[in-house]
Amino acid sequence: MKSTLIFTTALASFAVLAQAQTATPGAAPRVAADQIATKKGSLTVQPITHGSVVLTWNGKTIYVDPYGGAESYAGLAAPDVILITDIHGDHMDLKTLAGLSVDKALVVVPKAVAEKLPAAYKTQVRILNNGQQLDTLGMTVSAIPMYNLPEAADAPHTKGRGNGYVLGLGGKNVYLSGDTEDIAEMRALKGIDVAFVCMNLPYTMDVNQAAQAVLAFKPGIVYPYHYRGQNGLSDVDSFKKTVNTANKKIDVRLRNWYAAPK
Repeated sequence: MKSTLIFTTALASFAVLAQAQTATPGAAPRVAADQIATKKGSLTVQPITHGSVVLTWNGKTIYVDPYGGAESYAGLAAPDVILITDIHGDHMDLKTLAGLSVDKALVVVPKAVAEKLPAAYKTQVRILNNGQQLDTLGMTVSAIPMYNLPEAADAPHTKGRGNGYVLGLGGKNVYLSGDTEDIAEMRALKGIDVAFVCMNLPYTMDVNQAAQAVLAFKPGIVYPYHYRGQNGLSDVDSFKKTVNTANKKIDVRLRNWYAAPK
């Protein structure tokens, strides 16, 4: 009887892990989700690909920059909130949006994105400009600048066009960098519990810039994401080493954001 119980428990655990990694049959491979405690239950962090992540908290599901095809989201709950950071196709992916069940979602975007979204989404859109904040569904959403340095009119990301975001979820502050360099506004962040930080040349910043920015604002947990550039994937192991050599308290979590070709 005891051995049967142990076998049954192990089999159930394997089934849960397999579901987290592969979602549903035929769906793109997906790494296991993380659970982070908050004052209102767990925050589930599900990496999708590149700059896209799904957050689930307090019964609500948040899609960040849905990208890479609707099949990447198979088996996940439909979004209550969609955050889009920029107009580029790896952030505002209209084909992926069209394949998802987003009819009931609040779509939070900067003005530049709102102007490019199809008319079908207009009634769902809430525009946030840099420095603005929205309180909705028990959470706060604050728009943070994201841009390239030096500032120039022909930069891939100009100041004010796109948004990074800070989410307030059950006493935890979650920062999503979007496409940015090592800007003063990021270094000045305070009280960030979880951070998603980009690092891909020539569009954002290199690994060392990202590490120095993280060492400046000291998040409790940091996920390197959006780390595919013109020359392949950035060296996230080097990022982790640089951060933890200087500050061992920062929990650098390396996850495979490129489990399937996109």
